[in-house]
Amino acid sequence: MADLHGVFPYLVSPVHADGRVKDEVLGRLVNDLVGAGIHGITPLGSTGEFAYLNSAQRETVVRVTIEATAKRVPVIAGVASTVTRDAVEQAQRYQALGADGILAILEAYFPLKDAQVEHYFRAIADAVDIPVVIYTNPQFQRSDLTLDTIARLAEHPRIRYIKDASTNTGRLLSIINRCPQLKVFAASAHIPAAVMMIGGVGWMAGPANIVPRQSVRLYDLCRAKRWDEAMALQRKLWQVNEAFARFQLAACMKAGLEIQGYPVGDPVPPQVPLSPADREAVAKILADLPA
Repeated sequence: MADLHGVFPYLVSPVHADGRVKDEVLGRLVNDLVGAGIHGITPLGSTGEFAYLNSAQRETVVRVTIEATAKRVPVIAGVASTVTRDAVEQAQRYQALGADGILAILEAYFPLKDAQVEHYFRAIADAVDIPVVIYTNPQFQRSDLTLDTIARLAEHPRIRYIKDASTNTGRLLSIINRCPQLKVFAASAHIPAAVMMIGGVGWMAGPANIVPRQSVRLYDLCRAKRWDEAMALQRKLWQVNEAFARFQLAACMKAGLEIQGYPVGDPVPPQVPLSPADREAVAKILADLPA
């Protein structure tokens, strides 16, 4: 199995107004991200608007991403559903397309008990032969993963990673201490350099769409334990994370990519694009960033 580490952009999903995926734009973006040195790529994460795409759109995004990477970096495809059987079928389909791993996301209409949450993730991991990253995001999920549930899931041979999008960095350290076999990826809510310092292996986050080279540079500095230089760069890059938190996720990243020359289009309705003033704010942030 692949050893996953480094910077994994949560890829945006460029979609025409009529719902067709913009294959050429997506392929060019993926190719450029790989050329910028990113270590892997994750279609259908939160920034990929998975909750707003139908099954055919999701599959197209995964297929185009896999084709564009041409096996140069691993593709970890997002799987999400309120129905366990559907999530399992998605995971199997994406593995058949050539995905190198699965990002398992739990959707829930009603709150679920720990045993039900655990069963959902285990069913996905049981159904595939590739690594599974479990994803916890208390801001969006009705049922979170407790530390006890995470510890039990970490015993599964294919559940080798977790991407934790809580705002509690202490929780990440608790996971690392309790489950040393489970490798931790940070989210945009965390300071990447800080997570690397406590033992994280990288980050899966939307901002890397628009600052891939700078993100890779930050990762390299952290791996080299050049913490003073890493924190100097981290301070400059943090304004991107602040913008990401301030504006809607996909709208912010799509506006940034449009400014950079990628015609990715608007976020999928009922989401709305950034206002002209907010778009100008994003443009200013990009202009002020180190090259």
